[in-house]
Amino acid sequence: MTDDTQADALVSIGELARSTGLAVRTIRFYCDEGILESQRSAGGHRMFDPAAATERLLLIRRLRALGLGLGPITDVLHGNQSIAEAITAESARLDLEFRSLSWRRASLHAIEAATPAQRPTRLAMLAAAQDGGAAHDSLVHFWHRILTPIPRGDIDIYVGWNVPEPPADPSVDDVVAYAELATLAADPELNTAVRQQLWRSQPELIRDCRKLYAEVGDVMTDVVPHVSEGTHPRSGPELDRFVTAHATARGYRDTPHYRKHLLADATDANPRIHRYWTLTAKFLSPRITVGQAHNWVYNALATSAEPPTRR
Repeated sequence: MTDDTQADALVSIGELARSTGLAVRTIRFYCDEGILESQRSAGGHRMFDPAAATERLLLIRRLRALGLGLGPITDVLHGNQSIAEAITAESARLDLEFRSLSWRRASLHAIEAATPAQRPTRLAMLAAAQDGGAAHDSLVHFWHRILTPIPRGDIDIYVGWNVPEPPADPSVDDVVAYAELATLAADPELNTAVRQQLWRSQPELIRDCRKLYAEVGDVMTDVVPHVSEGTHPRSGPELDRFVTAHATARGYRDTPHYRKHLLADATDANPRIHRYWTLTAKFLSPRITVGQAHNWVYNALATSAEPPTRR
C-alpha cells in the first residue's frame, strides 16, 4: 500500500464522530489526553485509522460505562494494567465507597432515632468517629501506643484478633457502638488503665517487655477454652504462669505477698475497660478476646488471694 493509498484509508474526526456516535469534542479530548492516536493531514487536520480508532473508542466507552475514570482507562490502553486489574481496582474502590455511604446512612438514622436529650452527645460522638474506616484506624492506633515496646508483627497479630472491623452494612446500634469504641480509645484515662492492666505495677522494673508479653500471651491463649466453656475462674497452672511471668520479669518470686501486690494497683475492674471489651465482644462474638481472658485471670488471682473460708 502506497502512502497515498494509506492516506485515502484514513477518516477525519467528523467522519469518526458520525460512525461512532461520539461528539467531536470528546474525540478531540481523547486525542489531547494521549489515549487516541491520530495523524495530521497536509492541511493539519486530524486523521484516523477507522478500524483501530473505532475499536479503541468502543473500549473507552465501555470502560467509562462501568464507571472507570480516565486514569485507569489510560493505564489499560497504554498496557500498564490489564482490563481485569482495572476492574478489580474499581470494584475495591466501590466497596469502600458503599461502606462509607452505609456508615453515613446509619449515622443519620442514629441521630434521628435519638431522644432530644441523647442527640447532642450522639451527634458529637458520631461526628468524632467520622466513618467506620477512621474509627477503625483510631482503634489500631490506640493498641499500637499501648503495645509500643512489642515488635510490630506481634502487635499486628494482636490487633487482627482483638480489634473488630467496622460492619460493612451497619445498623443504628452498630454505628453507635463502634463510635463509642473509638471514643473510649481516645480517652486518656482508658489508655492509662489498659497500660496498667497489661504491664501491672512497677513497669519500670520489667527487664524484658517482649518476653513478658510473650509469656502472658501464652497464658491468655490457654485460658481461652476456660472462658469459652464458662469455667469459673480458679487457681491453677495458668494463673501460676501468669504470676510467675510478672514476678520474674521484675526479679521477684511468686509468693502470696506478691499476688496481693499484683492486685493492689490493678485496673482490671475499671468500668472503662469493661465497657471497651463489652462493645468489642458485640462485634467479635463468639471469638474470645484478650480482654475476656485477662478478666478471667484477674478473677482467678483475686480468688486465690482471698483468705480460706472458715467452717
